[in-house]
Amino acid sequence: MPENLRIIYMGTPEFAVPSLEILVENQYNVVAVITAPDKPAGRGLKMQESAVKQSAVKHNIPVLQPTNLKSPEFIEELKGYKADLQIVVAFRMLPEMVWNMPPMGTFNLHGSLLPQYRGAAPINWAVMNGEKETGVTTFFLKHVIDTGDLLLQEREPIHYEDTAGTLYARLMQKGATLVLKTVQQIEKGQTHPTPQVIPENLQSAPKIFKEDCEVNFNQPAESVYNFVRGLAPYPTAWMKLQGKRCKLFKVNATKTLENADESQEIGTLHLVPKEGLYVKAERGWVGLEELQLEGRKRMSTKEFLRGFTI
Repeated sequence: MPENLRIIYMGTPEFAVPSLEILVENQYNVVAVITAPDKPAGRGLKMQESAVKQSAVKHNIPVLQPTNLKSPEFIEELKGYKADLQIVVAFRMLPEMVWNMPPMGTFNLHGSLLPQYRGAAPINWAVMNGEKETGVTTFFLKHVIDTGDLLLQEREPIHYEDTAGTLYARLMQKGATLVLKTVQQIEKGQTHPTPQVIPENLQSAPKIFKEDCEVNFNQPAESVYNFVRGLAPYPTAWMKLQGKRCKLFKVNATKTLENADESQEIGTLHLVPKEGLYVKAERGWVGLEELQLEGRKRMSTKEFLRGFTI
């Protein structure tokens, strides 16, 4: 019976909430939730609870917020819950003394088809690289991050118009269903863990920093298009526009542009009055559709051009 299986759930952001909710809905006994400590956020720097903590509190589930996952106090508290199984969704790396504690093991949900896109930002990188397909994977944890034996996978197409944000929303829901299916199989002893087989074209998904988000127009317009949508809405691609940083939320790519000089230097701006703003790429043009200049609000390019002189 679901209520006989003692589960500890670990997660922090919105992505981890549906997986927790689906376990509760199916009457699984989540005895505790482990999430990040509250932190100040917003203009008033008010203490903000994680999305997972808010969900746990709503369901009256005990919440642990350790700053040190190796501290003796935390380890003893964790042991006291006598969990049979631990589930990790969008949480930080665990020490072996934590992931190796429950008799049924600890499994993780990852936002890619492992072993492809191991790392902190699999959804962003899949879109940035122009992939046509990705998915979600559950796997048992082991020493090296994202390398454990595979449990289950579900595929998800990446549409041409997808951004990291739209794909994130779909994988968040698909991942929750996969977590439930994985728990059900573990509970019945029907799992068949499979070692990861490394392909020749292995892609990684390292953490993305704001400095990595500057657009490089010395590449095909199509590549710039993928780069921008892969970083939208966060952490957001950016370019320099008349000496200021300008975030790009939506662009398009075209091979040719009417009335534009195709011999112009890469990075040159081309203005279509009251209509659009384009940037010359290595092959083709990148049309700016939605942007935010430093110190101003986010807006469409048409709105932007009403009050900005190129």
